[in-house]
Parts: sequence; C-alpha cells; structure tokens
Amino acid sequence: MRLLSYVALLATLVAACGESPPANDDPGTPADPAQDPGAEVRVQAFTDARIFDGTGGPLIDDGVVLIRGGVISEVGTAGEVSIPDEAEVVELGGRFLMPGLINTHGHVGPGGDRSDVGEQLEIYSHYGVTTVLSLGDDAEVPPGERWSPGLNRARLFVSGPSLSPESPEDAEAEVARVVEMGADWVKMHVNSPQSRETYPQVIAAARERIMPVAIHIEELDDAKGVLEAGATLLGHSVRDTEVDDELIEAMRERSVCLVPTLTRELSTFVYADRPDFFDDPFFLDRSAPEDLDDFLTPERQAQAESESAQYWRDALPLAKENMVRLHQAGVGIAMGTDSGPSGRFQGYFEHLEMEMMVDAGMSPEDVLISATGEAARCMGLEGVLGTIRPGVWADLLSLDADPRDDILNTRAIHGVWTAGNRVR
Repeated sequence: MRLLSYVALLATLVAACGESPPANDDPGTPADPAQDPGAEVRVQAFTDARIFDGTGGPLIDDGVVLIRGGVISEVGTAGEVSIPDEAEVVELGGRFLMPGLINTHGHVGPGGDRSDVGEQLEIYSHYGVTTVLSLGDDAEVPPGERWSPGLNRARLFVSGPSLSPESPEDAEAEVARVVEMGADWVKMHVNSPQSRETYPQVIAAARERIMPVAIHIEELDDAKGVLEAGATLLGHSVRDTEVDDELIEAMRERSVCLVPTLTRELSTFVYADRPDFFDDPFFLDRSAPEDLDDFLTPERQAQAESESAQYWRDALPLAKENMVRLHQAGVGIAMGTDSGPSGRFQGYFEHLEMEMMVDAGMSPEDVLISATGEAARCMGLEGVLGTIRPGVWADLLSLDADPRDDILNTRAIHGVWTAGNRVR
C-alpha cells in the first residue's frame, strides 16, 4: 500500500539523518535535491508560539518548533531548543500554533464550482486545510506533489472514482483499475441492493492489495456489514437509527473511524433561502465563487425543498447525535466535509463543519484533535502528518486567538505553512 510505504520511508530517513523524506515513492522519478547528502538543508525555527500539538497534550507556552527540510526535528520551550545560527526565524509573537487541518473526506477534481485542481488545493490551504483525502474523483497528482519539501498548497490523497461493480465477479477488476491509476485508497458507496451484493468482494480485493477502503454508508446495518468485511473508514454518520453497542464495539475493536460530514447534509437544503454565510467575509475572502446568484435561482431553491433534501434535513439531528455517541464511547472521529461538489465550498465548509461538530456536543479541543492528529491516525498517517512532533511534516497553522476557547477562532488565521513553506 502506498500510504504504508510513505510512512516507512519517512521514518527511515528521519531516523538516519533528520532531513526530509523522499518526494515520492516512485523510483523512476528524480529525487528531490533535499535528498542529496551534499545539498544544503533549509532550517527554520518558529519561536514564541503557544503550541497545540494535535494530540491533546499540554499546551507549550513560549514554544519553539525547529524544522529541517520541511520536517519537524525538535519541539519544546525556548529554554529547551537550541536554534542554529543558520535558521530562518519565524517569530509568532505568542500566537496559537497548531497542525494544519486535515479533511478526511473531500472532493478534488474537475467537477464542482471550480475545475482547476491546483486552484482547489490552493483554496484549501488558504483556509488552513493542509491535507485532503479526495474520495471518489479522478484528480491526478504529479509525482512528488504529496511529499515534496517545496510543496506550496494542500497535500492530496486520492481514491479514484467510487466503485460500483455490476456483480461480485467484477469487483476484482474494479479494484485493479483504481490501483493501476495510482490511487491511495479504494472508495465505494454502499446504499443499494447491488452495492450490498458486491462490497464484500471489493473490500476483499482491496485488502489483498493492502489498500485501505473508505465506505459511504447511511444505515446502521450497512455500517455493521462493511466493518465485518474489513472496511478501513466509514464515511458519513448513521442516519436511519441510533447507533448501538454492537457497532460501537466493532468500531473500537477494529480501530475504524467515522467521518461525519455534517455539512454534506446541510448543503442539500441550505439553499432554500439565502444562507447567512453568503455575507460572511471569511467565506467571501476565497471560498466563494464569483457568482453567488447561481445558488439563489428558483431551480436551486426547488432542489433544496425537494423530498430528497427534506430527508437529509430530517436526518441531520440523528447524524449529530450518533457522531457524539460514538465519540463519547471512544470511537475515533475524523473531521471531513464532502466538500468539492457544487455548493459544498472548499475551505470554508471545513470551518463550518467544525462549528457544527461543537454545536452537536463535542468540545472545541476534541474537534481540533479530530481535524489534526486523529484525522492523520484514521488515514494511517500517524507520525507523518497531523501533529507537531519530531519526524512529522511541518504543516502548520497559526491563529490570533485560541480555538479551544471558541471554535470560531480557527478563522483568525495569521499564517499557514506546508512543509515549512508559507502559503498564506
């Protein structure tokens, strides 16, 4: 599996020299100059920071983060970390410093309100989202775009299209197709009789190739079934009934996480009227498309008042309750939005999702963890992304206010960095 190879390569190289990991895992592509033992490695020091490490550990006041080649090498107080003379110093003036946000269920590709993949990734990073798992799209990532020390926008992981084999016998070929595409994940919707007949074979074929599998679920029985078959990640909350102890135990036993995507439900009905966030300067800054009137047409409003939209409106409270119950029972919750399709605005919806998670009953600090360290763990990237710890990529977000006091403070963005490169 490509994710596992990335983790192994990062750990090996950091342990050997404390420098940057390879730009990619393809031996046929050129190595990044940072891998040359004779090349000069960029050294940075982020100083006078209030460091939230993404794990829930104690805040480090007067903190210093030392970065070599885009990877964190030391973290501690000013009295504990020695800053090399050659380091570029980024003075944060006592600001809150946290890992960049991770969206474990987005959509990056030619669809939606923007077609350019590079622009979509730039918008995500502008809002502090430094990693996106795109589940169900055809977006291609040039070699090195995930791991290059020169990265200047959000990292992208892809699943390729959501699979829908016509029969169990076709599952093997469908999985082989996305593996050949270079996908990091396998994605499938399970919400129809046909998909219920084929998901065991899809999951089995993916597991044979050591590929993680994200499954779109809507109902409790489907959640239980895909867990039993070996799913890695559940996309969306259970919406048909209250989650039970059997599901909770199965998710805990298998360390499978839930990605709630509350804003996905919201997007189906919010355009029945003019949404309040259409007047939010934070939304208008970069996430909003040029013409918002397209979302206020009679046709769009009719869609938002349809029977289908009403179903999702009615299901949202239960989805929130199930998310909170799973969280309180110790099941991993990974922040994700399903943003990318039209009306699910990349960058802004991640902040709106975190606000909705707090409104549902999670604490601001737990939501921050779900969007950083926990999200990385749920993606199989613990120790690679999502925390401010030695050996982890320096994807960072600095804020002018503490979001543990108010989750809306994640919008008080001072700076964003990917691999130590400032992107905002």
